[in-house]
Amino acid sequence: MPIYEIVFYVFSLVMLGGAVMVITVRNPVYAALSLVLTFFSASAIWMLLEVEFLAIILILVYVGAVMVLFLFVVMMLDINVDPLKEGFIRYLPAGIVVALLMAGELLVVMWSKGRFEAGSYPIPAASPVEYSNTKAVGELLFTEYLLAFEVAGIVLLVAIIAAVALTLRQRPGGHRQNPSLQVRVQRDERVRLVKMKPEPRQGS
Repeated sequence: MPIYEIVFYVFSLVMLGGAVMVITVRNPVYAALSLVLTFFSASAIWMLLEVEFLAIILILVYVGAVMVLFLFVVMMLDINVDPLKEGFIRYLPAGIVVALLMAGELLVVMWSKGRFEAGSYPIPAASPVEYSNTKAVGELLFTEYLLAFEVAGIVLLVAIIAAVALTLRQRPGGHRQNPSLQVRVQRDERVRLVKMKPEPRQGS
């Protein structure tokens, strides 16, 4: 077996094991760390497929930013997961139905003839040394998929504004700054000159 296939199967098994641990471990911190392991394994598989841009983005964005944020939130909030598990039995039938549907779809895809057999798809030629995956992705984003890219940016901007609006609440007794009033302030409103009589120094 070539080393390429060995590395692919190793990272695939690690990714599957990490994904299973995400939904089976009881500690949310361990679940987040398992998800980090899953992302690392998926990034390694993308590197094998010569998709370097997506592999690096997965590490930088999801592992370096999103998952670290999740870990900080989980550790700071100290969430009690016991009340969250009380309604598990109530939603168990719906979960079993969804799992069976997904398993059926996977079996249909795997048993479909002519789709995954050897020779069904032509093997792509190896990329030349000067080929840049990042450049190819950038050209596609800003030419053929420019409209979809801009729409995705607008959706993310709206999501950020909505998140800020939902968390920015008026709380009684809180102190908030008003930049417009701070800009229009006058010197007499902030500074007061007080005349005091000089006091003699001790020993003089």
